[in-house]
Amino acid sequence: MIFSFSLLVACIIPYTSSASLAFVSLAVPLLVILNILFFLYWLVRKKYYLLLSLSILIYGYFSLGTFFGFNSVNKSYSNKNSLSIMSFNSLGFQGKKHEWESTAGDTIVKFIQEESPDIVCFQEFDNKKIRSKYFEEYPFKYVDFEFGPYNGRVIQAIYSKYKILDNGILEFPESSNSAIFVDVKYETDILRIYNLHLESLNIRPSSIKKERSDKLFGRLRNSFAKQQEQSTIVREHMNNSPYRNIVCGDFNNTQFSNSYFTVRGDLKDSFLERGKGYGKTINFWKFPFRIDFILVDPVFEILSHKNYDINLSDHEPIMATIKIPSE
Repeated sequence: MIFSFSLLVACIIPYTSSASLAFVSLAVPLLVILNILFFLYWLVRKKYYLLLSLSILIYGYFSLGTFFGFNSVNKSYSNKNSLSIMSFNSLGFQGKKHEWESTAGDTIVKFIQEESPDIVCFQEFDNKKIRSKYFEEYPFKYVDFEFGPYNGRVIQAIYSKYKILDNGILEFPESSNSAIFVDVKYETDILRIYNLHLESLNIRPSSIKKERSDKLFGRLRNSFAKQQEQSTIVREHMNNSPYRNIVCGDFNNTQFSNSYFTVRGDLKDSFLERGKGYGKTINFWKFPFRIDFILVDPVFEILSHKNYDINLSDHEPIMATIKIPSE
């Protein structure tokens, strides 16, 4: 009953603004597995308790969706008629363990060059790459950084092979995070690309063992509340967009969170449409989470989605290929 009730609470969270309960959404995959095990146990025992787990699992599937992709790889599309977009929290190009002399930065650049997506959205970008000769194959870019005194903001960047007509930034109150956007000219269309970096939960496995539980809970609640506020800012801006929207970013929360549901709205999730497997983009305390997303306007066709495993940052990059209708 405890695990069934917890999953029921998780199903309600995306539709509420309660930051105090939001942490339950992080445990959805585990709660689903436990309820499946309980269902199988009571099925073998031939007890009516199985109806409790079964009903909650069915309700959870229809309210939250799945966290596992069963899609097959689509190889029937032509690159000439498609647009590839990558999202990558690159951790400042420093390497996974913040080793300042690490070669991770050069390896990331080489990785981008080899994959050659049409548009790349970086979160936690390295400002030293702006004036370098890196990414010369991308003639258009927008980086949320001005050389001068460091203002403490987490840097976002968008690099594009297609012309950027306009750009802007969405300021998040009392936060070092933000969202940026660009309007890209693609053939006869103009697309608006958003790049988000929502509030971090600011927790590490080492701090969990040392910090008092009430302080940890209070800090998590504050982070969830900021995420919800930030996602609302993004959604309101998207509602006033004159163009079709594409969203990339590090949401610092899962697909079962209120912030994800707020930003997503009626957009398509590239992983849910074309992804395969669990879709992990980060490991926390050896537990896999999918917190990086590419969301596209429902009129666009998602041709493919790819999760990478290159181990050059605490996040893994993702890339989606989409088809823009000619009309």
